[in-house]
Amino acid sequence: MQQFILYNDEFMTADQPVISSQNRAFKYGDGLFESMKMYNGKLMFAEQHADRLRAGMTALKMEGGALMDEYFLRQKTSELAKKNKLKGTLRFRLSVYRAGDGLYTPDTNKSGYLLECSTLPEDGYELNKRGLIIDVYDDIAKPVNKLSNYKTSSALIYVLAGLFKKQQRLDDAFLLNQHGFLCESISSNIFVVYDKQIYTPALSEGCVGGVMRNVVMHTARTNGINIVEAQLNPEVLKEAEEVFITNAIGGIRWIMGYGKKRYFNEVSKQLSALLNASI
Repeated sequence: MQQFILYNDEFMTADQPVISSQNRAFKYGDGLFESMKMYNGKLMFAEQHADRLRAGMTALKMEGGALMDEYFLRQKTSELAKKNKLKGTLRFRLSVYRAGDGLYTPDTNKSGYLLECSTLPEDGYELNKRGLIIDVYDDIAKPVNKLSNYKTSSALIYVLAGLFKKQQRLDDAFLLNQHGFLCESISSNIFVVYDKQIYTPALSEGCVGGVMRNVVMHTARTNGINIVEAQLNPEVLKEAEEVFITNAIGGIRWIMGYGKKRYFNEVSKQLSALLNASI
C-alpha cells in the first residue's frame, strides 16, 4: 500500500524526494524534531510535545513556533493517519527545519516541516517483559549548553552511541556529559533506584527534557513517590537496585543488566501500572 508523508501541509508519497540540496537540516543540522505516539486515535501528551517544540524553536531562533501548538499536532497527525488508512498504535516524527538559503548565516528564520507516520506493534505503554542489557558509551561526551535539553537535528553522538550498541550487542547505551556524569541513553531518559530513592539526571546535566520523563515524574509525585533530580556518577550503576529508562514511544522500560550487575524491576512495574492507569 502506498504510504504518504505530510510536507509543509502537502501530502506526498513517502518515496518521493522532497529535501533539496539547500535544505538547512541536511547541510547544517539546522532543525529539531519530536517523536510522538498515537493510541486509539488519540495523540498522547500533545500539549507537552507542543510546549517542548515551541521552546526548542525559540532557542534556535526559528519562526513559526506559535503556530505549531497542541491543535496543530493533533490535527496534522490525525490527517496523516487517515490519509495512510492507519489505525491502532502509531508513531509520528515531526521534523522542523529552518527554511531558505544561506551558508552558516541563514537568509531567513522561517521554518518548514515534514511529518512521517508508521505503525507500532505494542498497545499503550506495556512494560517490557525482558529486561534490557546496557553499557556506558564514553568515547564522546555530550556537551552541556542551552540546546542540550532539546531534540535537535545535530545527533551524531547518538548515531555513534548506536553503532557502539550494535557492535557490543546491547539493547541501549548510556551517554555521559562533558563532566563525566550520567546524562541519558541513546533515545531515553535515565532513572536509577538507589537506597530506596529514585534519582534522575537533572536537566542541568545536559539531558533532553523528555516528555515521558516529565509525565513519569508527575505521575510518581501525584501518587506520593518522590523522584530526585541530581548529578549522578556512573559508579551508581554498580550499586543501584533498579535502573529504567523512559521515552514518549516506549513509556517505561526496565534494565536487567549492566556488566555483571543485575537489577530488579519492582519500582518500574509500579510506575508502569500507574502510567497506564493515568492514560
